Amino acid sequence: MNSQKQASLFTPVLIASSLILLVGFGVRASFGVFQIPIAAEFGWLRSEFSLAIAIQNLAWGFGQPIFGAIAEKIGDRKAIIIGIICYVVGMYASSFAATPGAHQVLAILVGFGVAGMGFGVVLAIVGRAASDENRSMALGVATAVGSVGQIVGPIMAEALLRSFSWSETFVIFAAILLASMLFLPFLKVDTPIQKADLEETMVQILKKAFYDPSFTLIFLGFFSCGFQLAFVTAHFPAFVTDVCAAISPDSLLAKVGVTTTSALGALAIGVIGFANIIGTLGAGYLGKRYKKKYLLTWVYALRTVVAIGFIMMPMTPTTVLVFSMSMGLLWLASVPLTSGLVGYIYGLRFMGTLYGIVFFSHQLGSFMGVWLGGKLFDIYGNYNTVWWVGIGVGAFSAIVHLPIKEIPLRLRHAQ
Repeated sequence: MNSQKQASLFTPVLIASSLILLVGFGVRASFGVFQIPIAAEFGWLRSEFSLAIAIQNLAWGFGQPIFGAIAEKIGDRKAIIIGIICYVVGMYASSFAATPGAHQVLAILVGFGVAGMGFGVVLAIVGRAASDENRSMALGVATAVGSVGQIVGPIMAEALLRSFSWSETFVIFAAILLASMLFLPFLKVDTPIQKADLEETMVQILKKAFYDPSFTLIFLGFFSCGFQLAFVTAHFPAFVTDVCAAISPDSLLAKVGVTTTSALGALAIGVIGFANIIGTLGAGYLGKRYKKKYLLTWVYALRTVVAIGFIMMPMTPTTVLVFSMSMGLLWLASVPLTSGLVGYIYGLRFMGTLYGIVFFSHQLGSFMGVWLGGKLFDIYGNYNTVWWVGIGVGAFSAIVHLPIKEIPLRLRHAQ
């Protein structure tokens, strides 16, 4: 029986779900590459396009529990179709946007699109389709494959911008998003729901979660994850371009075609995505064997240490790549652990909605990370202050996970 369960880890549901995440996050991860081209074309302040990305993240956060509830009401695939349509329309319309306000309004559509193709809906599908033994690892695999998009998206955007304008690149990405509908027929899930979960309505389980201090701690802890990840995704390419030492013509980077700090910035995001594959798979593996709350504490504590070390050292191509690799190992390691923690404590039936609510905190952090990054850059001419803010909230998250009661709610109430 155990060998059969192990063999069933890589199911069509897991593969298709992972590819949908890959496409959705590949496009989303590329937005930082467009910071400088769009600002340069229109003469905007850095904060104006940053606000569009921040609004996109906030809309993603608002949309995640909504799409989770839609999926549980009318079906997973229908929810994802609605998300893809929002994403495609938002990207295509943004290609014609010529004012900050237009980009910022259309970012709402893009954000809802990311929500429809994102973790709340897709990881709930993966969680319900997996066996108890494989669930943590399946969530890690899906998150890791989605992270491949973070490698492909920025590098593809950087390559396309050499031959096409930013607006034409947006149209190309819209077409790729539309093609992701080809994976939908494989998302057929025979949901293994506990009888106790079937007896509870969404309102009842939401009330129990909202009155549970552990749910509040999970919600608060996920804020810093969004802050740190969104800040780096949106601003790191520009940060590297602005402050990193020049790449030596004789260096290995130059020999493989990375000759500018702009190209290094795009490569750094790709390195984070590559390392994240290892980190999320490792988190999925460890989450099956150790308490998830303690693993989350370690993830946030190590992120804090890595960030402090990075900003206190000279900014060179080597330190950029070392930071990218180190942060990448911890990047989305929090996602399979947090989603697994929600499913373990509160059950699988309404996991999409509950995780979507927790993810809203992540996106509040994302909004603040992206917006503050641009705003403080315009005020001070550098990103130093926002780096230290990110370090502070990371340390906070490391602490708040410790008191969480990692016991299924139905067992806790039975005690």
